[in-house]
Amino acid sequence: MTGQRTTDFEAFYRSEADRLYRALAVALGNPQLAREAADEAMARAYARWSQVRDHDSPGGWAFRVGMNWATSWWRKVRRERPLPAADDFHPAREDPGHQQALAALYRLPLPQRTVIVCRVLLDLSTVETAAVLSIAEGTVKSRMARGLAELRRVLGEEHT
Repeated sequence: MTGQRTTDFEAFYRSEADRLYRALAVALGNPQLAREAADEAMARAYARWSQVRDHDSPGGWAFRVGMNWATSWWRKVRRERPLPAADDFHPAREDPGHQQALAALYRLPLPQRTVIVCRVLLDLSTVETAAVLSIAEGTVKSRMARGLAELRRVLGEEHT
């Protein structure tokens, strides 16, 4: 049984670990924190793999765990010292439009940014996003609509 569990988890890890890290890096705006959050989420997924593998979206579950871990970490750290400045997150592509879009995304409130990351980067449906974030489907839709409208506004202003 342990061998099958390990094999199943290894396949999940190979297919999701990098995508999880990138999604957390975009949502958090801090690649170092995202790496730690992704690692913690994967460790927790492994420990609970018998339940996680049957989840509608194991990758979405891991994203939520990573976000929760990062939020808890930030709350503890900010009591002791200010959050270190995030290094600029530079995806492999150096497309200026891509960089502008990321900069605009970081201006959004975290709840809107998180919904956009789930829907666009993780390719989760509205229903899956609602389940992963423990919010109503209507909330997913409104945050997505407001976030995209703000991105269009900001990006439109930068191009004029």
